Amino acid sequence: MTGSSKAASGGNPADLPRISTGSDGLDDILGGGFDANRMYLYEGRPGTGKTTIALQFLLRGAQDGERVLYISLSETKRELTVVAHRHGWSLDGVDIFELVPPETTLDPDRELTVFHPAEMELSETTGLIFKEVERINPTRVVLDSLSELRLLAQNPLRYRRQVLALKHFFTNRNCTVVLLDDLSSSQDDLQLHSIAHGVVMLEQLAIDYGAERRRIRVIKMRGIKFRGGFHDFTIAKGGLRIFPRLVAAEHHKAFAGEFTSSGNPELDQLLGGGLERGTNALFIGAAGVGKSSLALTYAIAAAERGERSAFFAFDEGRGTVEARARTLGLPLEKHVASGLIRFQQIDPAELSPGEFAATLRRSVEIDDARVVIIDSLNGYLNAMPDERFLILQMHELLTFLAQQGVLTILILAQHGLVGPMDTPLDISYLSDAVLMLRYFESAGTVRRALSVVKKRSGNHEHTIREFRLGSTGIRLGPPLRDFFGIFSGNPRYTGDDLAEGSAG
Repeated sequence: MTGSSKAASGGNPADLPRISTGSDGLDDILGGGFDANRMYLYEGRPGTGKTTIALQFLLRGAQDGERVLYISLSETKRELTVVAHRHGWSLDGVDIFELVPPETTLDPDRELTVFHPAEMELSETTGLIFKEVERINPTRVVLDSLSELRLLAQNPLRYRRQVLALKHFFTNRNCTVVLLDDLSSSQDDLQLHSIAHGVVMLEQLAIDYGAERRRIRVIKMRGIKFRGGFHDFTIAKGGLRIFPRLVAAEHHKAFAGEFTSSGNPELDQLLGGGLERGTNALFIGAAGVGKSSLALTYAIAAAERGERSAFFAFDEGRGTVEARARTLGLPLEKHVASGLIRFQQIDPAELSPGEFAATLRRSVEIDDARVVIIDSLNGYLNAMPDERFLILQMHELLTFLAQQGVLTILILAQHGLVGPMDTPLDISYLSDAVLMLRYFESAGTVRRALSVVKKRSGNHEHTIREFRLGSTGIRLGPPLRDFFGIFSGNPRYTGDDLAEGSAG
């Protein structure tokens, strides 16, 4: 993951000062930012956000009173100004040196103050760069882009020599350099990787449906321990928003593992006293059977205790959820208005898994949510580009929430209504408790049954109870002792008299 090297100026690399990359997310991935006075490479295809994050790097330095320089071989100052304006930035503190002329310089009557690299030798181009750096004496430099130097060099050996010349020139100056490369070469430029102190790759992926996904990966960073792997990011007004991959082992918080009441004594009794903090429960069943309503009772109960909850809805809108809560007599709207319950609609076609994990983390660490509800995993599954990684990311999410003392409720809809049921995702082994909800038919009516089929943290009832959804909320009846085959969807009644309304 990491490498090590002595600083060019000598000394222990661990003692080198760290400077911000201009992105809080990338600083977090790198554990504090770049080592100062080194050369770094941002590489990625056109449109991945290299220019934007490079401008963030310079603007952070300008905010700190540093002299910064943008050397452009591919974009004009006018183009850079438009990019900055759309992000709400001002480039007043950034020196821009163009090696491509704007359209106005094509007028032969105007004094030629900029140069075009195609009209000169490579050595002359690098010489102009050196002179401008010596004149400005910046502490931060961005060179955009290496593809122009590669074209001028015409062969790999000459290109490598020129890049080495750039590195040696900047080595003796108190200057941190970021090189941009649009990967225009036909093959990976591993020689460039060996020269740079660190390499950051930006990618843009097109998926079958929905918005494109962007991700960033630190390939190499000498002497710096970083968080490896891919990290999702978006480009929004204000620059790149990078969402560092969640690593649960980095987050620990002391808490008391006490019971969290649902507000329903019968349900708490069925669960052996309730669900404990720092655990997660999976509510599984057919569509419409009452999983979301059951989960809402935990959010309402938490609000009644003065605790905050976060409800992430992948499948339903806020209006639908609030309308259902009103029919059940649950005061959801009141607690949403007070801020004790935060309802967030999630569009899986637009939101990347990394952004969702970052949103969930903010709800816990900043908003202090004590109950988190994800409704449903089916929608979350649709947000994942590859189903194989859902289990891994869900494991990290659940471990993080458990270490924060949060009660997590996951909702999973099975395919089908009655009879044999198909589960799109088997996540039950990650769950501390599993509540199964089923429809069953009896005496010409469709009824609902509930049972706790798993609970790691303590004893629970092993009975199957009928439950009803009504204007007074969820009501549980006595155990259905005179029925067999309820969970198979084909119950058989063995009693003498079938009581109507056993849950009411």
